[in-house]
Amino acid sequence: MINLIKLSVGSESVAAMARWQASAQAQGPDGLPRHVTRMWPKREAEVLDGGSIYWVVKGLVLCRQRVLRFDEVRRADGIPRCGIVLDPTLIPVAATPKRPFQGWRYLKPEDAPRDADASEIDETPLPPSLSVALAEIGVL
Repeated sequence: MINLIKLSVGSESVAAMARWQASAQAQGPDGLPRHVTRMWPKREAEVLDGGSIYWVVKGLVLCRQRVLRFDEVRRADGIPRCGIVLDPTLIPVAATPKRPFQGWRYLKPEDAPRDADASEIDETPLPPSLSVALAEIGVL
């Protein structure tokens, strides 16, 4: 099993990302959210063996979603792309700083942030800049 990690470009928060994924623009014909990307994972079988996509929002890994399947997507330009079909449930994880990167990357299970516990989920979210600063000094 292997995971993916991806920047949620343009999202100011996990709530904003959830709103986008609930929109018709982000959903496939089956109503499930999907992220369309140019590259198809070579390790597809490993990702589909229980892997998730971990989302980086404003410099922090904040949540994950289980990857359900990969669909071929063709837009108006006719170029085949990879649609990463996701479970709609966003699972909060321990806030972990992550520097910007292009595209998606593989993320080994041992390197993935742990799922957040109930006390972390019930807390009022901190401003992203404060969360990053606290994570960098090891408080979060």
